[in-house]
Amino acid sequence: MIGKGHSISRTRESIAYGWSQEKDAEVVLKEFLAGDTPQEIAEEFKIIQSQNNRCINNTLSFVVSPTIEDGKNMTRKDLGEIAKRFLKEMNLKNHQAISFVHRDKEHTHIHIYVNRISMTGEMYKDNFIGKRSQIAADNVARLMGLTRVREIQKERLQELKQHRREVQNIHERVLQVRPKSLDEYIKRMQEHRVTVIPSINKSNQLQGFRFEL
Repeated sequence: MIGKGHSISRTRESIAYGWSQEKDAEVVLKEFLAGDTPQEIAEEFKIIQSQNNRCINNTLSFVVSPTIEDGKNMTRKDLGEIAKRFLKEMNLKNHQAISFVHRDKEHTHIHIYVNRISMTGEMYKDNFIGKRSQIAADNVARLMGLTRVREIQKERLQELKQHRREVQNIHERVLQVRPKSLDEYIKRMQEHRVTVIPSINKSNQLQGFRFEL
């Protein structure tokens, strides 16, 4: 599961995007809110935000994405639980928040909008919020038995190693027939589904080659 986060200033517009019916949006979590439209939610945010006029980007926007496989069979309750646990991991339990799920694409994902000003008037510190979002999402995935980012990275690294070995084997087979020129080498590699791409630097000099399988 992946988490992303940043501070924003356009609260109503962002919530309107989250609530978009074009995205098959569904509300999965509300905290300290009663409104039923983006305008009403934004007004409720503004009442609390008026306690701290120094904060400009006074809303937090997060996207939490389970893997495609994990998200396929998740219910509204499951996705609401992810949002609730994510807020807890981010230490945002005492803040207004609303969360939507988007299912318009194969990759089900959750949008969470949180008032950066707490119910008691404190401003939430947003330093390193992107990195903290990643860690929080990973912790939630671990607690709920979902696929974690490091597991995905491990699988992709293994796939990359296999591809590199395959390119290396093709390269060695092509060299065994002793191509007479670079053009012949490139042509023979292409016959084995490997594209050889020259890497040119800013001084228009050849630095090396990239290989695409």
